[in-house]
Amino acid sequence: MSNVDVGGTVVDVTPTPAARQPTSWWAGGLRLAERPLAARGRSSSRLARWRSAHDSAAWFAQRLADAGLDERALDALLAEPAQELAARTGRPEWAAFVERATANAAPTSFPGGTWSEAFAHVLRPLVEEACGDPRLDAAFVERMAHRLVRIAARALVLELNLARQRGDLVGATREDRFACFVDHLDLPGLLSRYPVLARLLALASLHSAAAHVEMLDRFAADRARIVADLLDGVDPGAIIAVESDHGDSHGRGRTVCVLRFADGSRLVYKPRTIDLHVRFNEMLGWLDGHTRLGLRRVRVVRGEDYGWVEFVEHEECSEVSGIGRFYHRLGALLALVYAVDGTDMHYENLVACGDQPVLIDVETLFHPTLLTAAPSTDPAANALAGSVTRTALLPQMLLGDHGVFDLSGLGGDRDRTYPSTSVDWIDPATDTMRLVRRPTPATGAHNRPRLGGEEAEPGDYQTALLAGFRVGHDTICAHRSELLDLLRRCADVPVRFVARATRVYASALDETTHPQVARDALDRDLALDLLWTEAREDALLRALVPHELADLWSGDVPLFTVRPGSRDVWTSTGERIPDLLPVSGLDAACRKVERMDEVDRHDQQWLIAASLASRSGTVVHRGVDLVPGRVTAGVPDPQRLLAAACGIADEILAHATVEGDRVNWLGLELVDDRHWTVMPMGAGMSNGYTGVALFLAQLGALTGAERYTEFARDALRPIPHLLDVLASDPELAPAVGSGGFHGLGGIGYALARLSTILADDPDLPRWLERSVDLASDLEDESPSVVEGTAGGLAAMVAVHAETGLPQAGKLAHRFADRLAERAATGDGFARGAAGIGWALLRFAATTGEVRHAVSGRAALRADRSLRQRLLPIGEADHGWCAGLSGAVLAHVAHPEQPLDAYTLHLDRCINALAVHEPLRDLSLCHGELGVVEALAVLAERGHERAAAARTRRAGLVLGALDQYGARCGTPGGVPSAGLLTGLSGIGYGLLRLGFPEHVPSVLLLQPR
Repeated sequence: MSNVDVGGTVVDVTPTPAARQPTSWWAGGLRLAERPLAARGRSSSRLARWRSAHDSAAWFAQRLADAGLDERALDALLAEPAQELAARTGRPEWAAFVERATANAAPTSFPGGTWSEAFAHVLRPLVEEACGDPRLDAAFVERMAHRLVRIAARALVLELNLARQRGDLVGATREDRFACFVDHLDLPGLLSRYPVLARLLALASLHSAAAHVEMLDRFAADRARIVADLLDGVDPGAIIAVESDHGDSHGRGRTVCVLRFADGSRLVYKPRTIDLHVRFNEMLGWLDGHTRLGLRRVRVVRGEDYGWVEFVEHEECSEVSGIGRFYHRLGALLALVYAVDGTDMHYENLVACGDQPVLIDVETLFHPTLLTAAPSTDPAANALAGSVTRTALLPQMLLGDHGVFDLSGLGGDRDRTYPSTSVDWIDPATDTMRLVRRPTPATGAHNRPRLGGEEAEPGDYQTALLAGFRVGHDTICAHRSELLDLLRRCADVPVRFVARATRVYASALDETTHPQVARDALDRDLALDLLWTEAREDALLRALVPHELADLWSGDVPLFTVRPGSRDVWTSTGERIPDLLPVSGLDAACRKVERMDEVDRHDQQWLIAASLASRSGTVVHRGVDLVPGRVTAGVPDPQRLLAAACGIADEILAHATVEGDRVNWLGLELVDDRHWTVMPMGAGMSNGYTGVALFLAQLGALTGAERYTEFARDALRPIPHLLDVLASDPELAPAVGSGGFHGLGGIGYALARLSTILADDPDLPRWLERSVDLASDLEDESPSVVEGTAGGLAAMVAVHAETGLPQAGKLAHRFADRLAERAATGDGFARGAAGIGWALLRFAATTGEVRHAVSGRAALRADRSLRQRLLPIGEADHGWCAGLSGAVLAHVAHPEQPLDAYTLHLDRCINALAVHEPLRDLSLCHGELGVVEALAVLAERGHERAAAARTRRAGLVLGALDQYGARCGTPGGVPSAGLLTGLSGIGYGLLRLGFPEHVPSVLLLQPR
């Protein structure tokens, strides 16, 4: 008996003895796949939970069928008592291990330390049982203990809080009561209450100990070869440390390790075959032989199914030219990895060793591409999936609630946080300790070159990177037969197949240590059923799920491998799943190498530039920067403007991705209007394929050129499927919104205009009507023009005027009533009070309703964008979206309002907009053609100074095109096909200048 005197009261804190552990305690730790079928006909209320976790009865039945079950069988398994289950199954190895480890376990006093050390103290019997081999030193024992702590922490903290609530803990302080919990915790009792936790802890202990001993045995056997081939013949002395946190656990606890030796040298152990690295070294030697770039290879020593790799040290560059050489070599390396379908080359797999970029993990070359070839597949998505971006060497921005993080080989920034949260603890080592989730600061890696302690920003070395890529790509094209011979030698080399993002598995492992799923393995099975759900539409993934689950239950990140010359997939246990891939990795890589040419090089170089531009940071919509020098104005006659628009359209067509009768573009898209990313175009008019189609169709109508019209028609082919998807899921349409540029309003406006331009197309009116019906179901949302109610209102007014569609007129009334009830806030046209006021006044002009006119004028008065006219050139924002030109348009785009009411302000505005050189950016959104639109509307209303300024600015636009090209409103001016910030908008603006009577203002959502 153990008694504690607390304030004169003796409290019994004797733990529950291990003898009370029931003989069937471990039965709850058996997963679904390990439970033989019980007698049929039982009834379980838990079955309803399983049903509700799957969104349809058909899918639930399919999921059970994949596991060889039906509802009756599952019901029986869910209801069977543990004693009966244990009587029908043998005691598993992990349960016997736990019983041995805890047979004589008794609580002992914790000598003090951190909360993690305290919980490690509680779990020490498991560690001691697993670490009987004398080669498992104290450092390994400590690492294993803290790994077990990570698995058990949630359950231990729950038990701590339950003990506090019961009043079982004694002590004068919170820290004392925590120590009381640790000192008197009954480990056998805990594990019998949480048999799933017992299983996870036992397997982690057994697997990590066995894996470590295996590594030591392999090192002892290979030591002589390692010294000779990797350590320059110098024996490094004894192993003084083993770092095993350099990768995920696979194949029963095996992880990549770094061995540190007495002489300070280090060595990397890889518990999987490194044959592919041997082959990659041959490819590097071949590329270096043709380019003389001095590409560094990594020395290796092969084992039968494992290997040893030299540790590549991060080193700074000695001079600035070394950074240029680094990126030049990296460009060539990128070309090679792209050619052989490599992926997963993220920031932890690249080391900057002075001016040498070194890939230290290349196990995902020849990686299968799993996109299908179905007719509805987006050709741009297919192009992206097989492009340089798949390598993960180029920026790949992960977005989340807590920021943005570039996980690519060029990323890993140390001053960022990961977008997701990780588990942390409040009040650690006290009896009120509890779990919280916090943003995780990025620690960075050694993937970028440094000079004087400062990391080089990749975007500053774009020229060097592109030059290196060009060298590598051209070399492959010039000597492709030699490279193909090297690739064919890889036919039987094991390659890792990443079926899902590793973070999905890591999250599943972490979240399913929750005590709620630690009492019965069937509860954890249900939690892991997310893998089944995500695979429901993918036969390949469904075939892998049972093996994924088996690996996760072993405590490992699932591992699959393929052979480049085969369509089969191998599991972590060596089981072969035949003909699972649609095409072998070798066939795909060879076809890519055979197709590589100058056109492909230009396409990939655009993706490199666009990817680098996506690192530009938070978006700022401002029309401020002027062209860097004086512009020689052209003569803005209609034919010259039309010819310039045709040149832009031809560039758009040249960069289209075409498959069958489908066409789409890759573009730089704004995500959440905060960050740029490279992705296939969506349907939104602002920067999607409907906006591109509108420009091409309008150009085709003016020129009579069928190629533009046909591309427009082909771009619109996804619309029916899109509308079906939006109609089938009630959550999708509200996510799209009714906005006039990003939302359904913009899609409706584009379809209305296209139904007029392409009047012989019978499908467009039907699609338009469906889009308006979908917008009719939307509830309250943002009031803005681009993504909200004001844009939806203006679009529906235009649709009704263009087509006479009754639903559009009714929906415009609903949007107007809703908008009039809200006070307008914020500045600017796109998202502020100016656009809201403009939309209400436009509606009032068509209906004569005074209430909406009053609300519209109030909104315009609330906008302060006109103050931009008083700022010096170079500081004033002249853009449409948030600046002066948008404010001018909002005020003067209403014919019922006399211009002389604005005379003084308009003169100042025209001076501010028109006296300087053109904006560097020519786009509609916050570029020069948005400025010209304000002048054009004033000119159409008879303002003579505006008309003169419009003509002068049109000439300057032509001059800027000749001198600087069609610079878009994207970061770095990277060409993109979109309407608001891209080439389509520039082309449309040129048509608007040349043919205003045929081309209505898209920025004002005007009908014909």
